[in-house]
Amino acid sequence: MHTWIRNLRPFDALAAQSVLERTTDLREAERFIRLYHAENPSAGGLHARLRDISRDVARYGIYTHTFEELEFGARVAWRNSNRCIGRLYWRSLKVRDRRQVSTAEGVALECVAHLREATGNGKIRPTVTVLPPDTPALRGPRLLNDQLIRYAGYRTPDGVVGDPRNVALTETARALGWRGRGGRFDVLPLVIQPPFGDRLLCNVPGDAVLEVPLAHPDYAWFEELGLRWHAVPAISDMCLEIGGICYPCAPFNGWYMGTEIGARNLADADRYDQLPVVAQRLGLDTSTERSLWRDHALVELNVAVLYSFERAGVTMTDHHTESRRFLTHLSKEEKAGRVCPADWSWIVPPLSGSATPVFHRYYDTSVLTPAFVHHRQALA
Repeated sequence: MHTWIRNLRPFDALAAQSVLERTTDLREAERFIRLYHAENPSAGGLHARLRDISRDVARYGIYTHTFEELEFGARVAWRNSNRCIGRLYWRSLKVRDRRQVSTAEGVALECVAHLREATGNGKIRPTVTVLPPDTPALRGPRLLNDQLIRYAGYRTPDGVVGDPRNVALTETARALGWRGRGGRFDVLPLVIQPPFGDRLLCNVPGDAVLEVPLAHPDYAWFEELGLRWHAVPAISDMCLEIGGICYPCAPFNGWYMGTEIGARNLADADRYDQLPVVAQRLGLDTSTERSLWRDHALVELNVAVLYSFERAGVTMTDHHTESRRFLTHLSKEEKAGRVCPADWSWIVPPLSGSATPVFHRYYDTSVLTPAFVHHRQALA
């Protein structure tokens, strides 16, 4: 069941002026179409397609991707994601073409459908849902949420309850009428900005959010910490850029690597900050850094995350396995004669980095398109 809450403040058209009246860059369009045909020689008709695109851009300021071009572009955008270690399976990305969905309610429904389809009862499927693009006459819809599933962060006199990263989004949602329970793991609503009109809040139905309660294989007390995390990391605030066209609402997901949860979300001091809690329960000496209590606690927290997801039957990988897979991907790309861009600071895992093979080499830092990119949000 969906709950809709509308904000009474209308969309500020002036904030969108930067994306209106902008025609598609024909050079980017041609570069992409040539790439598509080079990697899909059976498509045929390259020059006719380029003529059609040139005509459409001259008339309308934009052209329309075929589904095959859209699917290829989205998959290559994942292939080009220099901060993602899990690109080996880029060809398996499921592309949900929802460019015909124009209303805020429709966007909300598609985001919920995305979660249900991607979750697959725990067998996570890499998925992207592509909603309408920015055009010279009308900007596409946008999501304020950086992921489809995020936990609220509530300011209190004693500090933040929940996820400190999401305090601003929580306050925005509450200002628009949302009422959270005040817990540590309250799922935030989606905040959708349509091309025109009011923002829309959509409470994500419980059956669309698969969560995994965390336990430890050796320490029974770990369950008493009451920790959990959701199964699908669906990024929702990046623009999918393909051939000069920006799809500003294109939520996409892979599956989690354990360290994303155990070494960052739950461990970082500016997030859930659980290392001191785990260290205390382990009886570690936290009075000196030389005891390496943080390292000990970090390993046990990551053991709990991997154990819990496996016990729940939810797809997850560990950082050692994924590091080897990335080098396999890198080798395949090199054999195909393609550049494989990578940001070392993101590719190397945040736990035991030097014990993984991705640590001991340099990477090409080229920025390629198609791509998932961050744009400054021009939202009122």
